[in-house]
Amino acid sequence: MKPLLTALLWCLLATQTSHAQLKVAQYSFGEYGTVAYEHFAFCTNNGERSKIYYSYGKTPHEIELHFSGRDTMNGKPFFKVRFSNGHELYVIPKGLQVRITDLTGRYDKTLSWEYEGPIDGRGTHCDVCAADDSDAMEVLQSAYLK
Repeated sequence: MKPLLTALLWCLLATQTSHAQLKVAQYSFGEYGTVAYEHFAFCTNNGERSKIYYSYGKTPHEIELHFSGRDTMNGKPFFKVRFSNGHELYVIPKGLQVRITDLTGRYDKTLSWEYEGPIDGRGTHCDVCAADDSDAMEVLQSAYLK
């Protein structure tokens, strides 16, 4: 199974009670298992933003990011995520996708919701993952952009 489950495991471990409502919106760019692959996991706990993970590469390397605020650009809401080195990315909803960019414009990609679950009968169902692209966007809207 994908190493993306690591992010989900951390989201689950961040829970303080077994009754907590966990939800994860996952977005990716590129094909899993290639050097071009990138993945963002936006976790919520009881409807509040929680952990954010970024992974990339053929054998994905995972990094925890930090929420660094909301803002608007041309009247449209977005939020910022920050790496431990201080580099910030802007997460901007674009329909049911997200555009992720930085101030320099060197990083500028549009990511789509990523399904996490069984394919052709193989794999495990992800109970905490957003069910589809609309559900994933609702997670972002309600927890990261409110």
